[in-house]
Amino acid sequence: MVRVALFADVQNIYYTARETFGCQVNYAALWRHAVGEDTVVAAYAYAIERHDPRQQQFQHALRDIGFEVRLKPFIQRRDGSAKGDWDVGITLDVFETAKSVDRVVLISGDGDFAELLTRIRQRFGVKADVYGVQALTAQALRQAADHFVPIEGSLLQNTRR
Repeated sequence: MVRVALFADVQNIYYTARETFGCQVNYAALWRHAVGEDTVVAAYAYAIERHDPRQQQFQHALRDIGFEVRLKPFIQRRDGSAKGDWDVGITLDVFETAKSVDRVVLISGDGDFAELLTRIRQRFGVKADVYGVQALTAQALRQAADHFVPIEGSLLQNTRR
């Protein structure tokens, strides 16, 4: 029995799929592809809370698939810029979970996670898979993973471009 944990950087994947393909990720298909016959020990989807009904519907769909949705408030700064990322939260959860699984699946293209994957592979001996939009996934992240899977084709909702 292979124990797997999934960590979905929703903001990163949403914007990279939209930018590259003009559509969204099919999280149910991605879950099936990433998990296969393995046993899911933990599955987290990290998103920003904007109190938007469509976004809440999407979050409900993620929960139905099996993700625990973790939300952080959207922060609008006085200068008009916005803040809202989960990099530290994802890092802490991956590091804490890695010691009790055989494989970590990170759904993100953010190169900031490369060192994290290198560290958990060395320290805990886990396999690390990355699912990301190929054109916008950092090379360092791909290199830090045991296996890189491009999000394309059946892992997308529908292609408009």
